[in-house]
Amino acid sequence: MDTDVIILGGGLVGATLALALDSHGVSSIVVDPADPAVTLAPGFDGRASAVASASGRMLDAIGVGGDLAGHGCAIRHIRVSDGLEPGKLDFVPDADDGALGTMYENKRLRSVLFARATAAAHVDLRMQTRATQVDRGEFGVTATLDSGVVIKAPLLIAAEGRHSPTREAAGITVARWSYDHTAIVGAFHHERSHENIAFEIFYPSGPFALLPLPDDEIGHRSAIVWSVHARDGAAMLKLGDRAFLAEAEKRMGGFLGTLSAASPRASYPLGFHHAARITAQRLALIGDAAHGIHPIAGQGLNLGFRDVATLAEVLVEGKRLGLDLGDPALLARYQRWRGLDTFTVAAATDTLTRLFGIPGKTASAVRRFGISAVDKLPPLKNRFMAEARGESGNLPKLLQGLMI
Repeated sequence: MDTDVIILGGGLVGATLALALDSHGVSSIVVDPADPAVTLAPGFDGRASAVASASGRMLDAIGVGGDLAGHGCAIRHIRVSDGLEPGKLDFVPDADDGALGTMYENKRLRSVLFARATAAAHVDLRMQTRATQVDRGEFGVTATLDSGVVIKAPLLIAAEGRHSPTREAAGITVARWSYDHTAIVGAFHHERSHENIAFEIFYPSGPFALLPLPDDEIGHRSAIVWSVHARDGAAMLKLGDRAFLAEAEKRMGGFLGTLSAASPRASYPLGFHHAARITAQRLALIGDAAHGIHPIAGQGLNLGFRDVATLAEVLVEGKRLGLDLGDPALLARYQRWRGLDTFTVAAATDTLTRLFGIPGKTASAVRRFGISAVDKLPPLKNRFMAEARGESGNLPKLLQGLMI
């Protein structure tokens, strides 16, 4: 069975790539071991993601945005502070610039992408399936699935996440380190409205992020990404809801009022990884298979979406020219286009993580001075807001809301 590309991994990034290619007539077979009955089960699992405005334009362009309309919460203001000390940094776009991004529950994103991919004319979605053998040869890629089916394509795309076995099999080296921190993710309700503000509160033990979600039948709510020392992660998960909310309220100083109705909580270790290259013979890496950063700036998923927009443009234009989609020249273009951006964002995120993690009153005073200084420099703030929107650098057409 032949197709234009084989995508290993049908998560948020892999499925989005399949749909971006489908909307331009490029076919794919998507192979993923997950069980949709589990990943799409009803109920909020506490996980949510910020979709930058440029990423939102891509989702609109490929026909997904309409299915998400009314299910997200616009981020219209980002406030950064060093603990609860005086001094803050506010990012507020002009009224005609639109929101900085939109918060969506991950389950909502997965459900919409799954439904679209299942119905797409040029997407062959094979869930609960694994590739037991993959051969990347000079003239193409052949994969044998655990069903016994053999599929072929000129290009293999790995969207398997940070522990990508395909990346490892290709011998691609990865720079990686651990922050010795764990992220606790979940959501809760609060007495006062978040007013579409995302809060990033930095503590030496790690950042405490509050991200606005749509109100529900209970009331106002926000998602939380709370970085704690790795040694404390298990204990935080074991806390009862009342004790957990009490700890969260301390970190917030009560500025959203009483907290209630906590969602299920999950945790994951925080680390950094960056592949030395994102291509090999007839192979391209996207999303966490290529790079993983600290959630401090909420850019992890958006980096993956930028990979999608870039690779889709390279492949669609290549197909129109009648080129082999695994041609080294096409892959080199993808490598050049994405290499600098991913490294720059990763390095900036790592620097922020380390800067705000320095303990002591002197370090805190320096950070507060810096925060206050930046708050008074509109050109610098505008640059940061462009980064938050995903609008910096040489933008692929999809991120501009244009078809390729």
